[in-house]
Formats: sequence, C-alpha cells, structure tokens
Amino acid sequence: MKKMKGNRLSSIVLHNLLIAVLAFIWLIPIVWLVCTSFSSYSGMNTSTFFPKEWSVIHYIKLFQPDTVAQFPQWFMNTFIIACVTCVISTAFVLMVAYAMSVMRFKARKPLMNFFVILNLFPGMLAMIAVYFTLKSFNLTNSYAGLIMVYSGSAGLGYLIAKGFFDTVPRALCEAARIDGCSEARIFAQIVIPMSRPIIVYTVISSFLVPWMDFVYAKMILNAGISEKYTVAIGLYKMLDKSLINNYFTMFCAGGVLVSIPISILFMIMQKFYVEGITGGAVKG
Repeated sequence: MKKMKGNRLSSIVLHNLLIAVLAFIWLIPIVWLVCTSFSSYSGMNTSTFFPKEWSVIHYIKLFQPDTVAQFPQWFMNTFIIACVTCVISTAFVLMVAYAMSVMRFKARKPLMNFFVILNLFPGMLAMIAVYFTLKSFNLTNSYAGLIMVYSGSAGLGYLIAKGFFDTVPRALCEAARIDGCSEARIFAQIVIPMSRPIIVYTVISSFLVPWMDFVYAKMILNAGISEKYTVAIGLYKMLDKSLINNYFTMFCAGGVLVSIPISILFMIMQKFYVEGITGGAVKG
C-alpha cells in the first residue's frame, strides 16, 4: 500500500513539474513582451532580456496619435467590429444549436454531418473566393464586409452549444408546446434563461475571433487608409523595416493593451466559460 501511495505521489509530482516547465516556456515570450514595452529604448533590443532603463513613455505615445500610430482609433474600430460580430455570431450559433438539438426534421442528421465535414477545411481555403465575392458587391474596405465574413459561418460552430442544449430537460419544452408556445418562445423564454454558461462561452468565443484576427482584416481592409485599420493591422504596420527602429517598443505596448480587455472579461466570466465547455462536452 505504501509503495502504491509512493508511486502515485511521484506521478503527481512529475505531472506538476512537467506542467510547470511547459507554463514557464509558454510565459517567456509574454514576459519579454511586457518587459520590452516598459523599455525606454524605441527599437528592438535583443542584447538583454530585461530593459536597462524602464519607462512608460511608449504607453503615453500610443495615446498621442501621429501619422503612423493611431492606436485609439484602431482600438475603437476593432471594438465596434468585435461587438457587432459577437452579437450576430452568438445569435447564429445559439439558433443553429437549438434547431439541431431540440427540433426534429428529415435533413437534420445529413446537415449535421455536412457541417462537421465543412469544419474540417481551413477557412483560409476560401479567402480568394470570399474576397472576390465581397469585391463584386463593393464590400471590400468596409466594416460591413468584414463583419459579414466573421459572422457568416459562425453557425458552423454550433456543436458545443448543441451539447449543452442536449442537457436541458425535454419535459419543459414539451410542456410549453402543450400550452401552445411556439418554438421561438420556447427558445427565448425557457431554453436561453437556463443556458447562461454556454451563452457566456459563445459570447467570448465570438468576440475573440475579430479581436485577434489579422489575415481576413488585412485582406479586406486593403486600401491603406490608416484611420480604418483594426488594431492587428495597425500594430503590424509598425513592424515595417522603415518604422521598426522607432516603433517596436510602442508595438509591444500596444500588444499589452490589446490583451487587457479580453483578459479581464475572461477572468470575470471564467466560471461560466468553463461550465459552458464542460456542459457542452457531455453529449454530442
């Protein structure tokens, strides 16, 4: 018995040690980014890990826009796009998940299989087709086109929400139908109020996509108008060869500031976020 306890303790220690080592490796670039953002040096300095001189001047400069760095405007652009996308995508995901979980119709299983197959293909494969489709409708270089791209396929990510809806007691829905409730009313007044964890999970996931995306934003907002950039495009422009020596530390400061809102949101909603994932993983 003592030998078994000793083996179990050794296993736990080794697992925790491995996790600690992996966490340390994962945190190194983040710590370096934060430390560099407080450097008084403007360019890239790889001679030391920690700055020789510390300063907050580059955080101050971010909020004093010039012809290159217009961080407040970029931040607001990204925030508006992310909020609108979040609302539309969340609605799409929850409606599709409810339909696949609760409603029964002939094409239900073929559609579910088709959606799973579509998700196997990277979204990047459709980039050229998406771009020329938007261009034919004059939606390139517009936030409307970007929001449509982010939201259009959101319903394909319904599986986790469907798994959560599968746990909602069917007796409640059946009782509501007997009382004459429509599917829309059952969805809005019975299922949604019971599904706060999965709603939080879906909201955060939907918000993260436009908040962090660079590829589609760069492809669609390609007119070179600095005022219309998202944060990702704007920060990327600071890494241009002609600018990096003057803006690299400001780039690091911008990266830190961009991470703060979503980090706070995640910490506040962490309980519901985890409940949404675990609840949605119970059933497929």
